[in-house]
Amino acid sequence: MATGQKLMRAIRVFEFGGPEVLKLQLDVAVPIPKDHQVLIKVHACGVNPVETYIRSGTYSRKPLLPYTPGSDVAGVIEAVGDNASAFKKGDRVFTSSTISGGYAEYALAADHTVYKLPEKLDFKQGAAIGIPYFTAYRALIHSARVKAGESVLVHRVSGRVGLAACQIARAYGLKVLGTAGTEEGKVVLQNGAHEVFNHREVNYIDKIKVVGNRGTIEINPRDTMTKESSIIGVTLFATTKEEFQQYAAALQAGMEIGWLKPVIGSQYPLEKVAQAHENIIHGSGATGKMILLL
Repeated sequence: MATGQKLMRAIRVFEFGGPEVLKLQLDVAVPIPKDHQVLIKVHACGVNPVETYIRSGTYSRKPLLPYTPGSDVAGVIEAVGDNASAFKKGDRVFTSSTISGGYAEYALAADHTVYKLPEKLDFKQGAAIGIPYFTAYRALIHSARVKAGESVLVHRVSGRVGLAACQIARAYGLKVLGTAGTEEGKVVLQNGAHEVFNHREVNYIDKIKVVGNRGTIEINPRDTMTKESSIIGVTLFATTKEEFQQYAAALQAGMEIGWLKPVIGSQYPLEKVAQAHENIIHGSGATGKMILLL
């Protein structure tokens, strides 16, 4: 390693497996931004369930080993590449993706995946925007093509994508119904839901008159014909660069107006990342976005 190379703390994964493969290293080289890249000094990084699937090796997209997990970063621009003219050192930003990984003190990102973070939101809230809000926006506006006056049912509305979907749907003029546990109902109502149903109650679906399912389901296609129903799958990874820019413009407007207000859940220091991965999958379904603090 070159003399004078700046080092940082970062989580590294050298083999796929359980949370124990997340290794904290103290001597990882700080990446240097080139061309249209920026280097972000990370203040907070969101934890998403998909990162546990990737870490375990069971997900369809596998990174080259070793790698650093994490995409939803918020922090301050530390340095910029020669052609990253939209940002300067000191800018407060958040990301929807990283190149080098977000579970680290510094993260490298392409400039088109980085957005200005308004002063009214703190870094923890900035780290809660990425995957949840972009996914919710893609599902509602791009895929479902919702219209004002329609109704939307959001299962597990107290979760990361659920709360984002609730805020977006309410802002776009929809009637928002949600399912959550008793203790989360108040938070859900504060974030835009018109009504909340307790998913721990027996036959709670009967009150909504909507069929819902979180696992496998068997359907009769003829039933979709009579109601002209649609079943649409959504993945954020199919989003184009242009679509990301469109979604970002709408979400940044929400930050400025005030309807986009990320709810923060559990918070962990970087060295407790294995516990965070364990809890995000096997926990009791805590409200809000899980965050790593750096």
